[in-house]
This record gives sequence, C-alpha cells and structure tokens, in this order.
Amino acid sequence: MIKLKMMLAVLMTATAVWAGAGFAAAQAPAPGQAMADPYAGQKKLLVIADVQTGFHHDSINHAMAVIEQMGRESGAYVAFLRTDSQLITREPILGTGTRYEGRPVNARNLNYFDAVFLLSSGSGNLSDQQKADLLAFVKEDGKGFIGGHAATIAFYDWPDYGEMIGGFMAGEYRVEPTGVIVQDPNFPGAAGLPTTITDQFPYMGAPYVKGGVHTILRLDPSRLTPEQLARRPDGDFPVAWAKTYGKGRVFVSSLGHVEQIWDDPAVRTFHLEGIKWALGLIDADVTPDAPQQ
Repeated sequence: MIKLKMMLAVLMTATAVWAGAGFAAAQAPAPGQAMADPYAGQKKLLVIADVQTGFHHDSINHAMAVIEQMGRESGAYVAFLRTDSQLITREPILGTGTRYEGRPVNARNLNYFDAVFLLSSGSGNLSDQQKADLLAFVKEDGKGFIGGHAATIAFYDWPDYGEMIGGFMAGEYRVEPTGVIVQDPNFPGAAGLPTTITDQFPYMGAPYVKGGVHTILRLDPSRLTPEQLARRPDGDFPVAWAKTYGKGRVFVSSLGHVEQIWDDPAVRTFHLEGIKWALGLIDADVTPDAPQQ
C-alpha cells in the first residue's frame, strides 16, 4: 500500500510538471516572433534618460517616476523607462551573447511607441541611423517628442535635432525664485501655473529664433536683473513651448532641474497635458510666435 501511494504521488507530480511545461510552451512566442502586446490599444511613451555623455541631474530618478505615475493614474499612456538609447531605432532588436544571440528578446523599437520623452543630456552616442530614425519617427510618422529640462543641451552637435526641438541653450541662470509669464493660458494645463517658480532656467541661442516656436511659458523680463537681461537683449526668454515638426508634435519644458518641481501639482498637470498633446490625445493651437521685428 505504501509503495502504491508513493507511485501515485510520483505520477501526479510528473503529470503536473508535464502540464506546466505544455502551458509554458503554449504561452511562449514562436521562433522569430515577439511576445503578445500586454498594452494593446494604449498609448505608449518611451522615456529615456541617457546621460552617459552629459550632466547627471539629481532630479532625473524622481522625474522618471512621476512621468510613469502620471500615465498610470490618468490612464493616458503607459511609460517605458530606460537609461540607455537602445530602443531608438526602427530596426529589429535581437539578443546577443551565448544564450540570446540572434533571438528576439521582447525589446520594442520606435515602431511600438507613440512618443519619446527625452531627459538625456550631452552629445549622446546615437548612430547616424538612430538619429535618422528618431527624426523620421516625428517628422514622417507623425509621432510625438517631449523634451525635458536638459533637452536643449542634448545632442548639441546635431543640427537637425536642434531644428526639431526649436534650438539649443546658450546658458542658464542659477536656481532661485524667478518670475514667469504664462504667455498662452489656453494651452492645456498652462493656466494654473504660478507666476514665480524656483528652478534653473535657460536662455536660448542658435538655432533658436523668435517666431520659430509657440511659446507657452516665459521668463518675465521686468523681474530679471540687468545682468540677466544682458544675456538676451531682445527680452525673449521662452521656458516651455510647442511646435510641429513635419507631421509630428514637439513639446519642450525646461522645468525640472530641482526635483521638487515634479511634485508641484500645477507643474504636474502642465506636463501631463503637454504629454497628452504630443501623443495626439488632445489638440491645441500652436501657431508660432510673431517673428522678431
């Protein structure tokens, strides 16, 4: 009797193992195929904070967490967080090394995403093909691009990127309470922004020109010091703006040097609405500013 019970136990265990293996095999993708999309029907936002060649902002970790949280809480998008630039490509991404060489590894390329949120800084390490793919993602595919605090000091030796986002930073002011003006309160989420914000703000340089972007938020020249004003005698100090690039949408916000900014409810709302606009979920008039006379 004891031997019979032991044999039955072994048989039941083996049956469970075989069943489990069969289930796993049924769920696994066929060779050469990607796994099923767990977020089908949802907007996908690729958030990249690749700072290998630039300044490592202390606020980046919290910024990425907040961006992901806003997507989950609002249901507007699913965020994919990366600290490398591997997914900026239209090419299939296959594994390397002894185990995964040449095999699908469930890596999504740009074709999967609806917008890219860039928190990177520095010249970057994108290949020429990756650069072409990112530009085409926005310009030809009509997808979105969101530039974070350091977007205007990223890829500063890549002119086409500067054209896409609207220009590069010429310099920046120290962190202190700074007066701002909401130039376009009709842009989604902008009306609730405060008139004084403690952060580090840039002043723009070439290829930025007045009339090249739609300014949403700008520094208040009447509250800047003579030394600060001297950095741009024309008094044009955009802080956040939107523009089109080919068929795509570009939203840039220089807010976020200090991590406390990411906890400000008004700033969160502004960034969430800017992301939604870039994703094509909402519309706004982003007619470029009147050019400098």
